[in-house]
Formats: sequence, C-alpha cells, structure tokens
Amino acid sequence: MIARLNVLLLAVLVVCALSLVTSRHQARQRFIELEREQAKAHSYEVEYGQLQLEQSTWGMPARIEKIAREQLRMQLPGAGQVELVRAGSGEAKP
Repeated sequence: MIARLNVLLLAVLVVCALSLVTSRHQARQRFIELEREQAKAHSYEVEYGQLQLEQSTWGMPARIEKIAREQLRMQLPGAGQVELVRAGSGEAKP
C-alpha cells in the first residue's frame, strides 16, 4: 500500500516538474517575443519621426515658392491684377 502511494506521489511530482519546465520555457519565449515587438515599435516610432520631418521639409512655403518660380515659371500677380471676392456676393472688387 505504501509502495503504491510512493509511486503515485512520484508520478505526481514528475508531472508537476514537467509542467513547471514547460511553463518557464513558454514564459521565456513570450518575453523574447515581447522584447522583439517592443524593438519593432521603437523603430517604427523613429521612422515616423523621420517621415514627419521629411514631410515638413517638403511642404515648406519657401521651397514651394522656389519650385513654382523656377520650374513652373510662375510669378506673383501685380497689385493691379489682384481682385478680392466676398463669399456671399458674386461681385468682384478691384
């Protein structure tokens, strides 16, 4: 009777030990995966910051004006060529 109890307790102990090893292994894998994903998130944040900087550079008014003047040969209209239009009426004012 005692021998059966000892064998049963040994079997329970082995099962518990195997489950502990398995759970620790899974925890380590999850931690490694978490660190990998955090590193990706950080690199995405850096890239987003670089893209925002690039976007602000491309949209600078001085750059747009230079391209309009040099490549598209556009010019600012003279004072006599500008007309103001009010939103409510269809009349133009010189």
